[in-house]
Amino acid sequence: MFLSWKRFSVRSYVLAWITVPLFIILVIDTYFLYRSALHSVNIAYDRTLLATTHAVGDSVRYENGRYQLSLPLALFEIYETDQSGRYFYRVSSAGGELVSGDEDFPVYDGALPKNTAYPAVVQFYEDTFRDEAVRVAVLFQPVFSNDESGTVVIQVAEPMKIRQEAARDILRNTLFRQGILIIAACLAVYIAVSKALKPLDQLRAELDCRSADDLSQLQLQPHLVELDTVTQALNKLMARLSLLINHQKRFIANASHQLRTPLAVLKTQLQSGLRGDAPSDMVLREMASTVERTITLANQMLLMAKIEQRRSQGLLERCHVDKLAREAAIELSPLIADKNLDFEIETTDGQIQGDAWLVGELIRNLLNNAIRHTPPGQRLGIRVRREQDRMTLLVWDTGGGLPAEQLGQIFEPFSTSFSTPGSGLGLAISREIVTSLNGKIALNNTIREGKTGGLDVLVTFSAAVE
Repeated sequence: MFLSWKRFSVRSYVLAWITVPLFIILVIDTYFLYRSALHSVNIAYDRTLLATTHAVGDSVRYENGRYQLSLPLALFEIYETDQSGRYFYRVSSAGGELVSGDEDFPVYDGALPKNTAYPAVVQFYEDTFRDEAVRVAVLFQPVFSNDESGTVVIQVAEPMKIRQEAARDILRNTLFRQGILIIAACLAVYIAVSKALKPLDQLRAELDCRSADDLSQLQLQPHLVELDTVTQALNKLMARLSLLINHQKRFIANASHQLRTPLAVLKTQLQSGLRGDAPSDMVLREMASTVERTITLANQMLLMAKIEQRRSQGLLERCHVDKLAREAAIELSPLIADKNLDFEIETTDGQIQGDAWLVGELIRNLLNNAIRHTPPGQRLGIRVRREQDRMTLLVWDTGGGLPAEQLGQIFEPFSTSFSTPGSGLGLAISREIVTSLNGKIALNNTIREGKTGGLDVLVTFSAAVE
């Protein structure tokens, strides 16, 4: 249930993020819009209410010892009871006695303010009359006559509902236009998203039509930058998968081809021993030698597979090449001592950015190869130096070097020297490691007294920035 609730389309996601905030903004804006519209309507209606109050005040006369009111005919029309916008009014003497108007209208009991926006107007205020909210304007009107002068209090009230209805009309019209705007925006977004997703549908269709072994690059040319980056990322992924699958295919082909021969030899030796064609101790020694070569071959092939795995993981760190070189020398010291070799090591402090395990495996592999090719009692060594922005690793021996025609082929898998038996994977493994670390490897014969005196393997890396 939870997972299914989490699933949504891009269209619904975009529409939700547009409509929901717009709806919230619309609700908040509606509240403030109604308040603003009601305020504006109150200002407009207050002016009319004030004018009406003045008109009533101008109609008051003091004659024959009493106040009299003669309203214009136009004003009487607004007092019809069937009109929704009718006015209520009360004219009172200064003492509160009714002169004219609605007798039950509450008498104003406030004081005249010192400062007001309208001369002689006490204020506008809201009250309730006959169970109806009203807006009231109060005017203190001086009345003069030949005999006496005085002041009357004129109160004119208007129902609030007409103002509220006017504000609602403004609000409804505004909301209608805003609603149309939101619908148009959502429709435009839906159409735009649908068109923008067309290349994605084409991408899905092309991927669905592909066979499992088709890892060729996608040829789509989407007009959107985001989808173009997705296509490029997929092409890079397919290139990596293609490289990995090709490596696996090559590993399977090499394993099936290279392991078949020693296993067949081992079977022949076993059959020969069972038939008694040779002494059993000699047969066992031959079988042990075959098993040892097979184990070495299998380990090196597995090592190549692990190198590819480490390279795909991209495990980069700061590696001390000098420290790894000393560790490799200590690890292979029994082999050096077994052949009574004169070993030399020269290192300076230096670091590269890479995989420490791969660097260590590279040094062990090169040093082991040098030990195997160096005759007993001869010299070999390792030199690690930092040269400006480069780190160099040199593994040298005095084993007689390689023929010139073999120098260009020795890095190929299962290519071995003519003089020393082996699987032919040692230098191929070294090249794979150096390539994965973005370095360079080179082989050179050393010339001593006019003849080849050994082999130098030089590896160059970019030094890590201090």
